[in-house]
Amino acid sequence: MSYRVLATDSLAPEGVAVFAASSEVELDLKPGTPPDELERIIGDYDGLVIRSGTQVTAATLEQAGKLRIIGRAGIGVDNIDVAAATARGIVVMNTPGGNNVTTAEHTITMMLAVARWIPQADASLRSGKWERSKFTGSEVCNKTLGVVGRGNIGPIVAERAQGLRMRVIAFDPFVTPEAAAKMKIELVELDELYARADFVTVHTPLTPETRGLINREAIAKMKRGVRIVNCARGGIVDEEALAEAIVAGHVAGAAFDVYTTEPPPADHPLLALPQTICTPHLGAATSEAQVNVAVAIAEQITGFLVDGEIQAAVNMPSVSGEMLSVLKPHLLLGEKLGSLLGQLTTELPTEICIEYAGQIAELDWRPVTPAVLRGLLGHFLDASVNFVSAPAIAKQRGIQVRETQTSGGSDFVNSIRVRLTRGDVTTVVEGALFGTNILRLVRINDFYMEAVPEGYVLMLNNRDVPGVVGRVGTLLGTHGINIAGLELGREGIGKMAISFVHVDEPVPESVLEELRGAPDIVSAHLLKL
Repeated sequence: MSYRVLATDSLAPEGVAVFAASSEVELDLKPGTPPDELERIIGDYDGLVIRSGTQVTAATLEQAGKLRIIGRAGIGVDNIDVAAATARGIVVMNTPGGNNVTTAEHTITMMLAVARWIPQADASLRSGKWERSKFTGSEVCNKTLGVVGRGNIGPIVAERAQGLRMRVIAFDPFVTPEAAAKMKIELVELDELYARADFVTVHTPLTPETRGLINREAIAKMKRGVRIVNCARGGIVDEEALAEAIVAGHVAGAAFDVYTTEPPPADHPLLALPQTICTPHLGAATSEAQVNVAVAIAEQITGFLVDGEIQAAVNMPSVSGEMLSVLKPHLLLGEKLGSLLGQLTTELPTEICIEYAGQIAELDWRPVTPAVLRGLLGHFLDASVNFVSAPAIAKQRGIQVRETQTSGGSDFVNSIRVRLTRGDVTTVVEGALFGTNILRLVRINDFYMEAVPEGYVLMLNNRDVPGVVGRVGTLLGTHGINIAGLELGREGIGKMAISFVHVDEPVPESVLEELRGAPDIVSAHLLKL
């Protein structure tokens, strides 16, 4: 099978070579593709490779056709409407490690440059002036660097700053004190960081929570003479508020590589100030980084299209090829359990609880949850529901998804139990994995069995009395329906029982009605697993 991939931004030759080496992937290089042209042609491609120059909007994705994956050669995905991509079942990947060192080095460079007026002094000398006293700078040695958000780049910045004999303090609510102590970083609250830092550098993603994080109020809490560096994402710092603080003398200088609008307009307030250093989004602009991200995204996209590998996806847990082979039977079992639940209920649930028990609880089981949801939602919605879109659709539909894990408490080496709730009605199914790839359905509500979840299955609820199985076999035989297998479960002798009758072809509704009217048959459903 052949897959087509479109690249609308420049890609290093080494990345192009990765695509060329695959006999199953064809790459079209069209850097600078206009938005209207992208909308027109995007539906013809299985994959899209971009950098920061391409905007992938909801309108673009409406024309996505067979598109399955978007790969960002870099870290930030704020130029992609990830929510719209997820809703359409499109995997969005980035390359989070490809330019970490490069961006961290640029941050340190910008910090040193703003501390010592390097670009301004260079420009002055080139203009024929000798203004030594005008460009008296500040040492970074023994100064305090405040790192807002460690992320992937913050730790590298901190390590380099420690090499310059700076004291490093950091604010990151997702880092434990123990982890920070290993890096010799002092964790502090944000207000304390503002009050103590001589230099402030931000390393958070741009989210609704971080947009405008460093605003007028935050800047007012900083010590007089502070210098601010932003090589992360435009919009984290309120640029107008910063410019006002520089003019007022509260902030000594700023170094920016990213902006709220890129490129920034000619009248941007930071561009007019002599105390600022502004570069055109060069954080990842080294030859080494360009090669790294190009090769990484090419390998990720080919791995996804050819082998189904998921790496560095921002809207789905990543699964390596090796882990995918381990998880594949669990994914299949999860999807079958979801599908079974979808066929046992007539309405979407309000809550679904998935419990992973046994060895699977020790693995990265997160990709299995979307498989359960896909199986469930596929029976209520159209066939486009997939592993990527299913969690987003569940959230949109108000379904609360809970996950639990336990390495004990199960009768099986590996099991997945799914509990579906709507109002005061609860339905429970459980499946187990025997060996490496033998799937079995072991529970439906209070009935325990060992059933093969495969193909067409006639599920009967009946009273546990003699003659039921024989009558069912006779009735099906009368209508020319062959029985391929049979599994039974019951509450106890003479109580209610459940029968799983495997058939080679669909059972007509007229036959189902006849079964429902038979003695001791309470219900009859045709399942497809």
